[in-house]
Amino acid sequence: LKTNSFLQDAVVFKFTNFECKSYNLSWFVFHNYRLKAVSRDRVLLNMNGTVLHPVNNIHLHAKIFKRASGFKPWVLESNIDACRYMRKPYDPFISIVYNIFKEFTNINHTCPYVGLQVVKDFYLKPELLHLPFPSGEYLLTMKWYFNRKRQFETNVSFIYVEDLLNRN
Repeated sequence: LKTNSFLQDAVVFKFTNFECKSYNLSWFVFHNYRLKAVSRDRVLLNMNGTVLHPVNNIHLHAKIFKRASGFKPWVLESNIDACRYMRKPYDPFISIVYNIFKEFTNINHTCPYVGLQVVKDFYLKPELLHLPFPSGEYLLTMKWYFNRKRQFETNVSFIYVEDLLNRN
């Protein structure tokens, strides 16, 4: 357990930017999305939007980019059937992402999705990241499709810096 506290103290893991875009305002509307710095090491992400019609066919294309002279594609990318995933998680990359934010959202049930969808006071916890990440700035893009048509996307940038000098 002591090693875990060293890990937490030796890591900067926080949001740097958050952008959302709806491509079809008759299906999904963002009411607000923003980041709020509450301390030097903690930035809260808040987002809410409404799914205007019940949807049972949701696909997600998620991809991580790493900044290196601009954002370049990195190792992790997935295309999933979100309704199937919520019934029985089957994708390791999406499981990492979902497990990091699931306690901060009402997006934690099976299809159909309709009505207000909320992510509230979400912050990044280094202890929930179960992969060795190289230090750097990253961009997670998520494109959401309802009935095979792109409805909206959410793009979040974050930094992950492991301070190896302070680890013993």
